[in-house]
Amino acid sequence: MKKVVLAFSGGLDTSYCAIYLTKELGYEVHTLTVNTGGFSSEEIKSIEKRALSLGVKSHKTIDETKNYYDKVIKYLVFGNVLKNGTYPLSVSAERMSQALAAANYAREINAEAVAHGSTGAGNDQVRFDMVIQILAPGIEIITPIRDMRLSREAEIEYLKKNGVEMNFEKAKYSINKGIWGTSVGGKETLNSLGMLPEEAWPTQITKSEKEDVTLGFEKGELVKVNGKKFPHPTEAIQALQEIAGPFGIGRDIHVGDTIIGIKGRVGFEAAAPVIIIKSHHALEKHVLTKWQLSWKDQLAQFYGNWLHEGQYLDPIMRDMEAFLTSSQHNVSGEVSVSLYPNRFVINGITSSYDLMSSKFGKYGEMNLGWTGDDVKGFTKIFGNQVAIYHQVKAEAEKK
Repeated sequence: MKKVVLAFSGGLDTSYCAIYLTKELGYEVHTLTVNTGGFSSEEIKSIEKRALSLGVKSHKTIDETKNYYDKVIKYLVFGNVLKNGTYPLSVSAERMSQALAAANYAREINAEAVAHGSTGAGNDQVRFDMVIQILAPGIEIITPIRDMRLSREAEIEYLKKNGVEMNFEKAKYSINKGIWGTSVGGKETLNSLGMLPEEAWPTQITKSEKEDVTLGFEKGELVKVNGKKFPHPTEAIQALQEIAGPFGIGRDIHVGDTIIGIKGRVGFEAAAPVIIIKSHHALEKHVLTKWQLSWKDQLAQFYGNWLHEGQYLDPIMRDMEAFLTSSQHNVSGEVSVSLYPNRFVINGITSSYDLMSSKFGKYGEMNLGWTGDDVKGFTKIFGNQVAIYHQVKAEAEKK
């Protein structure tokens, strides 16, 4: 029997694939669940139990949370990446990590094929296919749901026919959770007008009193929360999420252009990611020069878009990561943040690298590093070419 690695979440689509690949196509199915910080230990056990109950040959769970941070999230923080100024790439970045793990596992067990439960209407099919084609050229990619254009009802009927017992009631909202945020889809996001109701959000608002938090960054990475240092930034992210999530911070609707050319809306909650990105950016504005900030903004926007479109393996991404890493040398210090229901306020920063130093001057009040005559001479030279332009233009137009 030929081996196939099935990216498995335990939901309807991947459960259908597990049965179909075994019974209809005759494959030896090896299911793989990639945890990027969204599954609890109980959920992991439940997914494994489901996979084995479907008759697969083996099931494996890979915890990619720290690897996901080291290879992807870190650079999203360095670049202050919010797609369309809103979305911290919660799901799109996560899918790349999962696709990479699936391709590598297929090579590890010498599988002839990789399968995933993507439909033909979204971005994930492109992300998975592209990574597999690049990392495992020649390997077969099997996508039953997409290829047969199956309806939910057809999948349910097939699974019932094969004696599969599971909750077939469609959840009112589709939720995908990871360390870098949770996406929420429902009827309200299928149209251009509509906001998700309070009950749709996975994390309910249970905090109402203001709470202050201090975030400590070292070379651009969050390493401390309220003075406590964590062994790895993923733990700091999770600690901040626990504090900030119950305030309902980081809820929004992202409107974006899909890889396949259509526009879509999706709700998301990402308290820790949004606070981290905004706090990191506030710190950068104090410690980096204006041209460092300018070029970072341009490169980071491209980096986020290219990652979103599944192009993580393009070597230009490594080049931009090198630039982003270099830019973080002085991005160390603490950021003070106040948390409130549905919002947060950045109060300011402290850093040994702060360029807003009073020994050089106080903006709008007093200069200490130059004189008024210095400014007069500088201004004349700084505007010299524009002055020449206007003089020449005026003389030419008199003729």
